[in-house]
Amino acid sequence: MAKLLRKEFALFAHPTSWMFLAFGAMMLIPGYPMYLPIFFASLGLFYACLSARENNDLYYTLLLPVRKRDAVRARALYFVIMELMQLAACVPFAILRGALKLGSNPAGMDVNVALFGLALIVAGVFNALFLPRLYKNPAAVGKPFLVVSMWVFLLIFALEACSFVLPFFRNVLDTPDPQHLGAKLAVLAAGAALFALLTALGTRRAETIFEKVDL
Repeated sequence: MAKLLRKEFALFAHPTSWMFLAFGAMMLIPGYPMYLPIFFASLGLFYACLSARENNDLYYTLLLPVRKRDAVRARALYFVIMELMQLAACVPFAILRGALKLGSNPAGMDVNVALFGLALIVAGVFNALFLPRLYKNPAAVGKPFLVVSMWVFLLIFALEACSFVLPFFRNVLDTPDPQHLGAKLAVLAAGAALFALLTALGTRRAETIFEKVDL
């Protein structure tokens, strides 16, 4: 698995994924939907999948002495690493935003601990939906990404709406740190657990589908 993962970083990774890490600085933009800087990880993964298709990366991988399910697991692990790196790239700017006292975010959730927990849920939903679709027809990358992105943005819209209409979100989660830190840490932990669960479910489903695909 370690060798397959190295292959993912050497041959599958796309330059935009590294460029998008700099977009963590968008956390400093006033009045901006703060889930979007984190979504750029998904966009970078999409570009990587497009590039891999054009370079016949999947065919090359299956010429190696590896099982199909191991190829899926390595790619899913790459997805996870890049998504966590995107989140990590946002953290310093989130801290800087708090230090600069830029105020609350009128566009939705404030930049705080709970935001990262909710962002993990969004990333988990992306993995759960995109990975099976990707391996159902590896030659078709654009349509699965478009469909999944629509669902992801509906989820983001719903989460942003919650910060306006649900008292728990508005009065507890959508507040500056360190206010209500216990509740926010609980959301972060729940988000991490759901991220792991959703990604595992998506990976397992992708493995089952890909085993039946005849390349």
